[in-house]
Amino acid sequence: MNAPAATDTVELALEGMTCAACAARIEKSLNRLDGVRASVNFAAETAQVAFPHGGVTVEKLVDTVRRAGYDARVQEAGTLVDHGAERDRLLRQFLFAAVLTAPFLVEMAGMAAGRHHVLPLWLQLALATPVQFVSGARFYRGAWHALRGGAANMDVLIALGTTIAWAYSTVVTLAGLGHDVYFESGAVVIALVLLGKWLEARAKARTSEALRSLAGLQPSIARIETGGRVEEVPVERVKPGDVFVVRPGDSLPVDGVVLDGESSANESMLTGESMPVTKRAGAKVFAATVNGEGLLRCRATGVGRDTMLAGIVRLVALAQGSKAPVQQLADRVSAVFVPAVIVVALVTLGGWIAFGTVEQALIHAVAVLVIACPCALGLATPTALMVGIGRAAKAGMLIRNAVALEHAGAMTELLLDKTGTLTEGRPSVAAVVPAAGIPERELLRVAATLERGSEHPLARAVLARAEAAGIQPALPQDFRAVAGKGVAGLVDGVPARLGSVDFIAELGVPIDRAVLGGPGESGQTVIAVAAGGRLLGFVLVADALRATSAGAVARLKALGVKVTMISGDREATARAVARQAGIDEVLAGVLPADKAAEIGARKRNGTIVGMAGDGINDAPALAAADVSFTLAAGTGVAIDTADVTLMRDDLRAIADAVDLSRRIVAKVRQNLFLAFIYNVLGIPLAAFGLLNPVIAGAAMALSSVSVVTNSLALGRWRPAAGGK
Repeated sequence: MNAPAATDTVELALEGMTCAACAARIEKSLNRLDGVRASVNFAAETAQVAFPHGGVTVEKLVDTVRRAGYDARVQEAGTLVDHGAERDRLLRQFLFAAVLTAPFLVEMAGMAAGRHHVLPLWLQLALATPVQFVSGARFYRGAWHALRGGAANMDVLIALGTTIAWAYSTVVTLAGLGHDVYFESGAVVIALVLLGKWLEARAKARTSEALRSLAGLQPSIARIETGGRVEEVPVERVKPGDVFVVRPGDSLPVDGVVLDGESSANESMLTGESMPVTKRAGAKVFAATVNGEGLLRCRATGVGRDTMLAGIVRLVALAQGSKAPVQQLADRVSAVFVPAVIVVALVTLGGWIAFGTVEQALIHAVAVLVIACPCALGLATPTALMVGIGRAAKAGMLIRNAVALEHAGAMTELLLDKTGTLTEGRPSVAAVVPAAGIPERELLRVAATLERGSEHPLARAVLARAEAAGIQPALPQDFRAVAGKGVAGLVDGVPARLGSVDFIAELGVPIDRAVLGGPGESGQTVIAVAAGGRLLGFVLVADALRATSAGAVARLKALGVKVTMISGDREATARAVARQAGIDEVLAGVLPADKAAEIGARKRNGTIVGMAGDGINDAPALAAADVSFTLAAGTGVAIDTADVTLMRDDLRAIADAVDLSRRIVAKVRQNLFLAFIYNVLGIPLAAFGLLNPVIAGAAMALSSVSVVTNSLALGRWRPAAGGK
């Protein structure tokens, strides 16, 4: 029996793709090679290729891509495609087109007032030509690739329409025919589409920068124990099984398991939970999480690409790229519309040559092409997006792209993270429960005095409550922190303790545990305080629900969106917060990879899934969702991964985003109707000689005016949650 052939894999960075048809062509070309299995990711501009060892070379793969009309290079493992260069190149192209197109605003204003040729024809030709063939060169390349692949995409539509307008206008100008010209139509369309391409490239660049910042959370140095001494080495040199030491306040260099020591770790980047996690012998620790007050000695278990952090980076990159590009209605229509228009123009030309004159044939064929010129189609989507997204920005919602808009409006279920999204994201004192005969101020004073020596997040919550009550705590004497348990010291010369119930119980202090039933069920953290061998009472700490969260959930339900909480926190805490927010379904104890998997499962069932979160741990889920939301107070990675950033820490803005997105998508569809209705009515008239090029041009201009006017109506939208 023959052993299976060895398989090699390589990742290629691709250049020159302009649409999903380009990705399909590259994938088809690679898969024609014997034994090659390729998957092209249009959004990430990469190709994952598996090929038989010794049968196909990497050079052959790159050459195949180049013969298909694109460029490729080997992408080094662990690196990310840099979209910054493409973003900057598109910005230069747009600015070049915008500067040359700006004078046409004068011409367009004159046309609206009934005056033509406000700008001399020679000047219009001089301005439009470089826009057409320098700025518009990318559309000619994209159209050529699409046609070679047997498709007619938006590039074909733009190249055809603008070329017709330019060519006809150039002939009129050079031949001195005295007819109207349409230089401004092609120039404006090219400039607007380039603006949209630049915005798309900017979004991709932000994503790659976000992933780099996420990977940069891992420290560059590890303290390895060798031969009885600790040596600082680059983190790349750490191997599984190495013993490393983590000092208080340091970030962990790799994943591992605790051998010795006790401490707490801030793992909010993984779980989203703001409460520190106790670490002692046998506990797992993770790269880039922050060690608390104790010294830890650990054994490395996951290094390099095998750490939890590296896994999150991969999840974000894969999920971002796995978003299928929305096939725009304009592209779908253009696949039929463009060939049909060409056929109609040729039939018109031939028919009039046969039954009329050559001059009539040319005039009527040009009329068909002019009335079919998709200038309004080029304006249909960008104008609605520019007005709508600008209106959203004024209302405090930053929407990344048209895909996010479409999915926000179609969203049927929203998964909400708990910590920092539904809640404030920081511990605060929910209640102070003094023991019998103990004044509340005395309990707070002793607790605040002990916490003066601690940097623990719970300590900050206690101190904030004491400050609000006007209590000025003194410094404790003989202060010491007991890792994972609490703190102890002298308050007014009396021994005192603060921490977990078990920590206080070690003193033999009688504790009425019946008092703890309520807080335990509500998800609050119980801090016990004792002094002089006597229980003073309890301080209950919780992450408070945002004041607007319950209202946001109610509005989303009213819009027909199912709301589910998904959290890395424990069951009791998650359910307590869900009850307050009015959420029925709760998924608790869910790790980052599982959040993304949960979203994937729902998407496979046909659900349009939204995700709202604010932390690093939410990044894979935000990227995996059809549409994702984050608060501006969230981490930079969450903001750069999410499709919609809410500048106000108010989840009601998600309902506003859903409402606005539905209105914008409706406007785009209305605009597409307005863009095509003139074509549908005008093309037959032009073909039968009932519409000359001048009237055809006027109808074309009217369709553009209708589209822009319809889009401007979005400016009247106002958010229900307040704002501008």
